[in-house]
Amino acid sequence: MTSNVNARANRQSPARWRTPKLKGFLAGQGYVEIRVIDDTVCGLRRFNFTVGLVVGLSFEGYERRYCYEHARDALAALVAWDGREHPGGPWIKCKGAGVDLLNPALQV
Repeated sequence: MTSNVNARANRQSPARWRTPKLKGFLAGQGYVEIRVIDDTVCGLRRFNFTVGLVVGLSFEGYERRYCYEHARDALAALVAWDGREHPGGPWIKCKGAGVDLLNPALQV
């Protein structure tokens, strides 16, 4: 149990996110606009049909992503977001482990 807690703490350590090695790794995986928001690494990445505002990036993967139809909307949301609640803009869906949420603002 302790090793899992320590592993999680290491994965979430703000200092680790700011390493050039992680930034280089993420850039090599196709991430752009990589930044730390509220001690969480975020970035944008193109997926098949959307652009994802990806949250909780690490060497192991990510926590969740918000899918936007247009890159300009995803970038505007990333720039304006404080890391709390959901980001703004017309995101379509939030996906992640155990998460599959449609944007409530877009539901009629």
